[in-house]
Order: sequence, then structure tokens, then C-alpha cells
Amino acid sequence: MGIVIKIVRFFLKINQAIIKRYYFSEVTNSAKKVGRGLKVNNKTSVTNNTILGNNVNFNGMHINGNGKVHIGDNFHSGEGCLIISDIHNYNKGNAIPYDDTYIRKDVFIRDNVWVGSRVIILGGVTIGEGAIIQAGSVVVSDVPKYAIYGGHPAKHIKNRDTNHYEKLKKEGKFH
Repeated sequence: MGIVIKIVRFFLKINQAIIKRYYFSEVTNSAKKVGRGLKVNNKTSVTNNTILGNNVNFNGMHINGNGKVHIGDNFHSGEGCLIISDIHNYNKGNAIPYDDTYIRKDVFIRDNVWVGSRVIILGGVTIGEGAIIQAGSVVVSDVPKYAIYGGHPAKHIKNRDTNHYEKLKKEGKFH
């Protein structure tokens, strides 16, 4: 019985490696630019308007829309995240509730940002350096650097210890 379990675990590991390689390939072939050290651990899709910095870690991200999405260095996402970079033209269009045109809204995520699982980030948002977005949040407005935001819509909870953050950054201690 023990050998069967070892064999099954071995094949599961190989299968996981193949799946991760596939997701990695999908992202690198779709994105406009990809930095060094990309990790794609779960199903992820990006657009050709997506620019990724170094050491970007996706654990399940879907980027959708025609707006530009720029993700900085040392980004980490939880599972089931979504970035929407355009909206339907509902205000100046030629039909209601909306027409078949879109309004692009770029998204900028600065360096060292951590986005928890199932976060939605809407177009037109900038998330500042070192910010943390709590799992399940919907980000509808800009997030200042070092801020911790959460909720629906995401609101300021508190700030990181900026002295400690800057010390780790200066020492080059990135996950």
C-alpha cells in the first residue's frame, strides 16, 4: 500500500508542475512585458496591455479589459483575484443600459503590494507601494502607500509599520 501512495504522490507532483508551467506560459505569451522571477501557481490570465515587474507571484488572477494594467515588483496575489480595466459606456453611449463601446481605465499597482484572495480591483485605481488589500475586498479608489485596506468598498483599516518596512526594503528582504 505504501508504494502505491508514493507513486500516486509522484504523479500528482508531476501533474502540478506541468499545470504551473502551462499557466506560466499563458501569462508570458499574453502580457506586453514580463520581468524576471514570475511565478504562476494557479489559473491566471492577463491581457496584452499588462506589464509585470520582477518577482510577480500569481496564485490565481484574471485581468480583463482593454486598459493598461501595470503591476510592480514583488507583487503577491491570493486565489481568485480579478482586475477589470474598462467599463461599458453607459453615460454617453447610443443605447441603454449601455452600448457596445468601452471606456478604458488603467490600473497601477506599485512595488511590494500584497492582494489577498478574491480581491476585485476596478479600473482607474492606483495601489501605492507596500499596500495590503484584505481578502474579499473590492478596490474602487486609490490606496495610499503602506496602507492596509479591506471591505466592500475597500476602506482604510490601518497603516503598515513604515520604519520596519523601509528597513526590510533597504536590506533587500523580499518574499
